[in-house]
Parts: sequence; structure tokens; C-alpha cells
Amino acid sequence: MCGPFIDTAAQVIDAALRASIHYLDVAAEQAAVLAVFERFASAARDAGVVVAPAMGFYGGLGDLLATAAMGEWDAADEICIAIALDSWKPTQGTRLTGQRNPGRHFIFSNNRLERADPPPARKWNFPAPFGAQDVVGLSLSETITISQHLQRLRFARISIWYRLRIFAIPTRLRRRRRTKAVAHPDIRYGSNRSRGRVERRAVVRGRDIYAITAPIVVEATHRVVNGLANRTGVVAAGEAFAAQAFLTSLSPTHLSFELHS
Repeated sequence: MCGPFIDTAAQVIDAALRASIHYLDVAAEQAAVLAVFERFASAARDAGVVVAPAMGFYGGLGDLLATAAMGEWDAADEICIAIALDSWKPTQGTRLTGQRNPGRHFIFSNNRLERADPPPARKWNFPAPFGAQDVVGLSLSETITISQHLQRLRFARISIWYRLRIFAIPTRLRRRRRTKAVAHPDIRYGSNRSRGRVERRAVVRGRDIYAITAPIVVEATHRVVNGLANRTGVVAAGEAFAAQAFLTSLSPTHLSFELHS
């Protein structure tokens, strides 16, 4: 199903629940994804089906990386998300979605979701060939999905930055100011977590937005229909599946995944 999901998700989910059919989408829209968690959690659980919004490049991939990096740890000071693309052309659906989602978005700060401006622009030191780049904050569905299931593990803030000219976003988890964010060309996601003198980093490399979205949502669908999801109800990617195993199952055919401690 294509966006804007703010216009379509609720109606399709209603129909899916009446028919006892699982529902997955690839929404990047914060409002649409948050509404799914708030409106359908009980109904999906009672129907015994999986409703999984944002199961794609935006939302799902960052959520899986953050979950894999957290591992068995129970706290982090900050989760940052980073992406680097060497090129990107938004589809008509993406452009329409942007028009339907103006104004302030949600950020996760002080252990809660709140409407606010994204974090201020800053320099981000990407690996070669990008190097140091100006990046701007922009909040998408990762903020919602991560906050819905990792919040019980205690982290204070989610920060997301984009390099818009070549389109980039970083992913990291920070503890005691000992983190590094990694984002490489084509697509590289980095998710870092540092605790004391220990640091973890999860990295994904792939071809493009759509060549990553398709394998994620297809693999997720396969697991859901075969009863391999962790639970029913409204779920985020890292909540529905074992994050590290899920990402490893896609590597190296569709993307490469590495987890460093």
C-alpha cells in the first residue's frame, strides 16, 4: 500500500481486523504510525493478528538497528540515527506525503514523546567519500517505533539528522558521551551504544532505499504469516522479531549487517 498513510492506514487496518488478516506497511509518517499504536493496539491483540507499521527503510531499519545495538542492555543516554545515500529521487507518493505532514513533528526527549522542532543543524563526520557534512534534524517514523517498545529500557533522547543534498541520516546510541556515529555511501546505517568503556555499533550497507525496503517487508511478512512474530498486536520491527537474527537473515544478498562491540 502506498502513502500518504495518514489517509489510508486506518481504513485498511479496520478491514484487515474484520477479516483477521495481518497488516504491514512502510510508512515514514510520524502521525500515521503513532495513530496506529494508539488506536489499534487492543483490537489487533484481540483479533490475534500482527499490525506492523513502518516496516521499511524508514522506521523499520532504524528500529532494528537500535534494538540490535541495545542487546541485553537496559539503558542508554541517547539514540541517534544516521543514513548516507549517494543519491535519492523521491517518488510521487513521497512528495504527497511530505505535503500532508507539515509543521512540527514529534521528538523523543526527557523520556517522552513531545511536539517540538528537530535537533539543530550540526556538522557530521561521515566516513569517506562523504567526510564532514552539514546535517539538519528531521524526525520520521523511527522516533515513534523506537519509543513505543524500547522506552521500557530507559533512554533519554532520540536524535535524527539528515544530509539533504545527498540525503543522509545518522543512527547511534550514546551512553556517557562515548559514541561514534557511522554512515557510509550507498547506504550505511550505524547504531552505536556506549556504556562506560564499552561501545557497540550496528552497521548496515545496501544499495538504495527501495532495495532495502522490499527485502525487509517481504521477510517480515514471511515471518508473520508463518507464525514467527514474537507476539500479536501492534508491533515495531525490533519488537516483532529478534533484531540481530532478522538483519543477519537479509545479509549478504540484500544488505550487509555488522554488529561491533
